[in-house]
Amino acid sequence: MPTDDPSFVMLADLLEASHLITLEQVPGLVERCAATAGFSEVLILLADLREEKLVALHPDGVRSLPVDASLAGRSFRDVTLIVSQRGEARHFWIPLLDGTERIGVLGVTAPDEEKPTVRRLRALASLVALTLVSKRPHSDTYQRLVRTRPMTVASEVVWPLMPPLTFATDNLVLTAVLEPAYEIGGDAVDYAISGDVVHLSMFDAMGHDQSAGLTVALATGACRNHRRRGYGLVDTSVAVDEVIGEQFGGLRFATGVLADLDYRTGRLSWVNRGHPPPLLIRQSRWLRQLRCRPAPPMGFRLPGTPVLCHEQLEPGDRLLFYTDGIVEARDPQGREFGLRRFADFVIRREADGCPAPETLRRLMRTVMEHQRGRLQDDASALLVEWQHDREQSVVAHHSIGGMDR
Repeated sequence: MPTDDPSFVMLADLLEASHLITLEQVPGLVERCAATAGFSEVLILLADLREEKLVALHPDGVRSLPVDASLAGRSFRDVTLIVSQRGEARHFWIPLLDGTERIGVLGVTAPDEEKPTVRRLRALASLVALTLVSKRPHSDTYQRLVRTRPMTVASEVVWPLMPPLTFATDNLVLTAVLEPAYEIGGDAVDYAISGDVVHLSMFDAMGHDQSAGLTVALATGACRNHRRRGYGLVDTSVAVDEVIGEQFGGLRFATGVLADLDYRTGRLSWVNRGHPPPLLIRQSRWLRQLRCRPAPPMGFRLPGTPVLCHEQLEPGDRLLFYTDGIVEARDPQGREFGLRRFADFVIRREADGCPAPETLRRLMRTVMEHQRGRLQDDASALLVEWQHDREQSVVAHHSIGGMDR
């Protein structure tokens, strides 16, 4: 690409200037750089914590659009490029992605919708997303914008521990959700890649208070620490048990599942510490719960060696890890949401062609509606897809194909 090409100038200027700016300066910088490539009316929208609204990052005040009832929201939900007519110009909405995590939507007006224009727009959206991600760890402004209500101290402790809630490779998709987002206390999910293995864990600490938040923080930290020191699943779960027990003297505990998935071969290994067993979905039907003799929850330091279990996955399999706050969610009449409804919901969304992150977003809206908007317990889910249809499951720039009007 020639150095005087408008696309090169736009991207080079944005990249060079991005290193020494704050989050608040991002919109102005993007607007100036985008103008060199013929773009105008630039609007950066960030998804709120519960992915219900898209909130503008704009110096003139807060503007928001609903995720479920706007063109920008549709672009976010379906991970697709949307274009509409504005006189002689075209207005685009394109998702902002951190790898495969949806962080918002970029709105831009352009003179046409030819392939070079769309290519420049995709490149701009990629660089804007990377810029936002580089600024948000040290920005209170970002955190204020994506919150629609105050957050508890326990939630403030737990959320920074979480990895990006969506991750994907060519043959693996992970996506997670935690609720109630502003009052989460005792639930946590974690994952990490090491070679061909993805390490997975889900914890559910006793209670729904600050002590629960500290318990699950210890569980997550101890798990990471010993995993990174080369401990296997059994020994890592024992280490978590010891750390929680030493800190709280046997008065607090956490259930959990620790698992390793070789995403080259599909070999799954896991340990269950008093937690609901994962669900296996195969060929669009709920196959079974993955039973493994559970060891006691972590924190009691009881004698005995946890059992390591194994399962061979088939291409296209889905795993659902969850906490009991989902299946035990009760409506005003006392009826549980239930395991069957949980699995069927995920299966139906797959049949509808819904991307995995959007499936869990809609699941939590449904669980919240079942309890009339307020959960009695933390409710979390982790959906793992192995060698699934990537076009249908993953949120990635390569899947932003044609344009919807």
